This record gives sequence, structure tokens and C-alpha cells, in this order.
Amino acid sequence: MRLPYRLILGGFLFGVFLQPALVSAQTAAIAESSSLQIPDTDEGLAGVGPLRRYDWFRNLWRQRRSTWATQVEQDQGAVVFLGDSITQGWGDDVGGSFSGMKVANRGISGDTTRGMLLRLQEDVLSLNPAAVVILMGTNDLEELATPEQVAENFSAIISALKAHRADMPIVVCEVFPSSESKKRSAENIKAVNALYRQAVHGDSQVTVVDTWTLFADAKGDAKEAEFPDLLHPNQIGYAKWAAALRPVLATLGLIETETVAFQPDSGFESLFNGHDLTGWCLLPTTQKQLKQRAGWKNSPPWPIVTERLDLSGETATPDGRYRAIHGRLVVTTPPEGRKIQQLWTTREFPEDFTLKLEFRATPNADSGVFVREPQLQCRDYLLAGPYKDLKNFREGEWNELVVVVRGNSAKCTCNGEVLEAEFKLPESGPIGLEGDRGQIEYRNLQIGPVE
Repeated sequence: MRLPYRLILGGFLFGVFLQPALVSAQTAAIAESSSLQIPDTDEGLAGVGPLRRYDWFRNLWRQRRSTWATQVEQDQGAVVFLGDSITQGWGDDVGGSFSGMKVANRGISGDTTRGMLLRLQEDVLSLNPAAVVILMGTNDLEELATPEQVAENFSAIISALKAHRADMPIVVCEVFPSSESKKRSAENIKAVNALYRQAVHGDSQVTVVDTWTLFADAKGDAKEAEFPDLLHPNQIGYAKWAAALRPVLATLGLIETETVAFQPDSGFESLFNGHDLTGWCLLPTTQKQLKQRAGWKNSPPWPIVTERLDLSGETATPDGRYRAIHGRLVVTTPPEGRKIQQLWTTREFPEDFTLKLEFRATPNADSGVFVREPQLQCRDYLLAGPYKDLKNFREGEWNELVVVVRGNSAKCTCNGEVLEAEFKLPESGPIGLEGDRGQIEYRNLQIGPVE
């Protein structure tokens, strides 16, 4: 039976206007749920330290969580950003910073680590996240929590995330710098960050990003150019945060999942095929390296290699430190914070040559390119040095390194700026890549004649 047109149209319009009302009613009903409201007392609550109960915060906490409760199905499998006002201020789509990646922003302005612990199950774990990105702790300090209290809640959150799924990536952003005038001293923030790193030391499920060094000035405080109120980032600050996260998210397979074909320059040959470690190997630790290792006070982990290991056809080294991912040779962030390792070409290069490559570093990352054995520092130069005065270096982006070898000397440049005019070299040797701290990616590695 065909319904009259007016009846169909009327029903359609009724549905259009009724739908927002139904959603609002649903949200209002959910808001009455006690689990979405801040408990009146601390009695029986998980965690330690402050839980804010100001009227404005109670209302915001309830409103945002009530809205999210209606979005659980649509946000399944998202990368969840858990945090406070800094995270909330990035917007629902975190500024569109990670193209193609499904995100769910679960930041609440003013929240503390204890508040995040209490809402973790409903706001985060219920979404079965593809990964979780954490920034937390600054508001605890304003409420006079001790670094140890902040770290205790942090550890409880990490434990709950790991228990939810043992292979779910967890990305921890260090607490951003702020100011003593905001009751967030550099001393306390550094203490919190040190405890965070200690809590996840050696945990391969967790990647820590050095977002404190990224933003701190010489005194350890926020810069007004990036944090106008010395607490919340502006567009410049958010762009730097996104650039710091992008390489890590790419390594986790959450973005940049398409391999970009690389064609070497005329007369050049590729040193990396983009999909495995053919042409690369692990070489036995030398006596010189053993001596360096023994003489290094408070040395970070430095595994000893006893036999040469050819990596032909392998997509990663045995411990996963070096990995071939979508055209990138990635030196991953070590769970220990720092770890000294080397990867070498199977060939040596006695003739004059030009080495070209591109690299991208996470904040304060430290790596190196061995040229016939001597190491040219390859780092997040502006933060990690030693070339802190470069004008063309692009933080968090791809940079070009060119090494022109003539005889026993090399001229080394980054984006056209001279790093070393006469870098001394032996007669022959392989090309190598060092890992130390943070993550460094290499791509488009090629070697050819001297022009």
C-alpha cells in the first residue's frame, strides 16, 4: 500500500526535528548516571592525590563524558588521546593532524591523573583503542600533588591499559613545561617526567616522547611564543606536538602506511631497498668499542655482538631495534630510554663517493651515520646538538644529509649547511647507522660518484 506523499513528507520532517531532541534527551538521561559524575568524596576511590570538585569542573566532566557515552560505537578502534585542557583544546579531530587516522579526543579541561584513572574504563577502554596517546599530570601539580602521587596514578593507568590488551601501543608524552607562576615549577615537572620514564623503563609496549625538551626554554619553562599563557599551546605549539608524534605513529603503522617508490639519482645506487634489510648486517663488537663501553661512566645498555649476522631478507633485527617500514629504515625508540647499537652495510667503500640520505628525528633523538667507521652525529640537531645553530633544519620533518668523500676526508652537509668541512676518514670501511635515544628514520639512502 502506498502512503500519501504528505504523510511521507510529514513523517520525514517529524524525524528530522525529533532526532536532535531524542539525542539531547538520551544525553541528559546518561548524564544522570552516577558513574559519569564526580563522586562527592574520595572514600573507596582508586588512585591518590587531588580530584577536582569545583562546580565548573563537575559540570564539564559530566557534560563531556555524557556526550562520549553516546559515541562509544562510532569511536570503536580509534586512537584515543587521553588528557586535560591541552588535549581538549586540540579539538575533536586533534587539529586534523594525522590524516587517515581515526581519533577520539578524551581530554577534559582541568582534569587530574586521578580523574583520568577513574574514567579510564568508560572513556577509553570501552572504545577498544588501536592505540592510546597520553598527556597528563600538569593539573595535579597546581593542586599541590607530589610528583610521587602523580606517578602512582600514572602507573595505575599504564597497568590498566596493558591489562586491557597486551599488544596495544601506548604513547606517553612527557609533561609539557609551564611556569612557577602557574604553580608548575620546572623542578616538579622534571621530577614527574623522570618518574614516568622510570615506571615504563624496559617496557616495549610503551613509547615515551620527549615533549618536555621539545618545548622547554633555557630555564625549563614554557616559551610565550608557543604557550602564550605559559600553560596552553597555540597553533605553533600544537603543530610541534603533532610533528613530534607523527614519526612514532608512523612506526606503529597508524599513519603513512603507503610505501613511496624511490628512484636513485642518475649514477647512484640504493643502499636500502625499502622493504627489508638486505645489504645490511650486524658486525661483531670491536675491541675499540669494548674499551669505549667499559670506560663510559653510567653507560647505557650496549649489547655485545659476538658474530656477524647477515640480515638479507629480514624486515628487522632480532630485537626489533632496526626495522624496514614502508620505505623507511627506522631506528626505533629503545624501551630502556637509551641503548647503543649499530647496523652496518655488508659492503665496504674504499673509493671516493657521495652518500645521500634523508632522516627524520623525534624530539632530542640521538643517532649517527658511520662513514667508513668514524661517526657523524645525526640527531635532532637543534635540541640534541652538536649543530644547534642550523638555519635550515626542520624539526620533526625530513632533512637531507649529504656526505662527499674524497680520499681520507669528507664534507658533510645538512640541507645545504656545512656540518663538517673536513671530516677525517680511514682508507676504507662500511656505512653504518647508530641507535642511542629516541627514534630516527632514514630513507632514500643512495651512494654514487663524486661530482
